[in-house]
Amino acid sequence: MTQLGLFAEPQEGPAGLRYTDDFIEAANEQALIGRIAALPLQRFQFGVFEGNRRVASFGYRYDYSLQRLAEAEPIPDWVAPVARQVEAWAGLPSGDIRQVLCTEYEVGVGIGWHRDKPHFDKVLGLSLGAPCKFRFRRRNGDRWDRHTLEAMPRSLYMMDGEARSQWEHSIPPVEARRYSITFRTMKRA
Repeated sequence: MTQLGLFAEPQEGPAGLRYTDDFIEAANEQALIGRIAALPLQRFQFGVFEGNRRVASFGYRYDYSLQRLAEAEPIPDWVAPVARQVEAWAGLPSGDIRQVLCTEYEVGVGIGWHRDKPHFDKVLGLSLGAPCKFRFRRRNGDRWDRHTLEAMPRSLYMMDGEARSQWEHSIPPVEARRYSITFRTMKRA
């Protein structure tokens, strides 16, 4: 018989970061990859700069030239069942996810250090096709606290609390083509 300790084991990584492997089945992963690959993906635009990853936004998108949220195409019907599954895992009310970003990372493409825009609250990501190193950092005096999460295919992460508000995250260049679906809730007024 295993005896439980009085105190919980300290959580590894930023407070508010949750992760689970095998969130979806392999067949569902392949179907989602096919759907994303068929989208009219465009290079990520941030102002006059263009990123190497290709994206499609639904519900809302952040317009970097206007520096505000803009409405986007409605969240597609094929994403809705996964969004409901993600909400259930995160303990969110059905329909709380209001923004979806589908992303394709070619070999050698990553994303630099950043925090998601403050208009969004919880950020959840479904990793598809290939693993990636999901890196976190936050300033701690004159040094950086760092954490790396190996996000496996079909895994899901959630950033909330400190992981969302105090830590930046990035993905170094991927070694194999990777797709992701990012699900975001909106900040409450």
